[in-house]
Amino acid sequence: MEFALVIAVIVAIFIARSIKIVPQQHAWVVERLGRYHSTLTPGPKLLIPFVDNVAYRHSLKEIPLDVPSQICITRDNTQLQVDGILYFQVTDPMRASYGSSNYIMAVTQLAQTSLRSVIGKLELDKTFEERNIINAQVVAAIDEAALNWGVKVLRYEIKDLTPPKEILHAMQAQITAEREKRALIAASEGRRQEQINIATGEREAFIARSEGEKQAAINKAQGEAASITAVADATAQAIERIATAIRQPGGEQAVQLKVAERAVDAYSRVATDATTTLIVPSHMGELASLIGSAMALVKQNKG
Repeated sequence: MEFALVIAVIVAIFIARSIKIVPQQHAWVVERLGRYHSTLTPGPKLLIPFVDNVAYRHSLKEIPLDVPSQICITRDNTQLQVDGILYFQVTDPMRASYGSSNYIMAVTQLAQTSLRSVIGKLELDKTFEERNIINAQVVAAIDEAALNWGVKVLRYEIKDLTPPKEILHAMQAQITAEREKRALIAASEGRRQEQINIATGEREAFIARSEGEKQAAINKAQGEAASITAVADATAQAIERIATAIRQPGGEQAVQLKVAERAVDAYSRVATDATTTLIVPSHMGELASLIGSAMALVKQNKG
């Protein structure tokens, strides 16, 4: 009975050491008698007890690795405190097991040295503008060396760039001055555009006024021309009617009568004005004969 129990325990241990279940996205490195034998993929696997041994277990998932903060010197001799994070993945479990004693530490150290090298080639202002370029260069430098460690570097991201307080204060002052400069330029451009708009409006208003004055002058001239034409037409018609009347019998005597009446009326008004000096013309006889003829004509009409 005791022997059977011992046999059962030995069989259980044998089975436990023989059957291995590898989780998904994991890889186990098996050594046989101290030498590399195989890499176990996910799923149930059989091993030879006491001969095969699972020496290393690796996760094939993407691993984020926080790179410790460090001081970097830029090309213009400015200190920068840089903090970043690295993403990598184990692609070759055998190399990850035997290529380096600690591939995580190796990747971390290489990321720091590569970052210092890249930052040292750039000036301070460029380090803030070209983060993507810095990240790409760091990844390229690490990935080339990490191939021997069975590791694939996927990307590197700078989390923070912190310059010294003096540099930070100077940068803020520069930004403030630049913003004030842009504000002054914008204000001057606004005033310039305002002056242009005012000048354009005045020019258009002057053109409109001149066009209106021109049209008014044209209308006035046309009105005066029409008025002169109407007066001339009326005068011509009146003269034509007078000439027709004169050609009628007694027309000439009627004209003489009208002229005599006008003359007598004019002389009477001049004579009644106390401030007017009356000068008698030398041809008063002609006027008297004209008046006599008019009186005779009047008497004849009455008879």
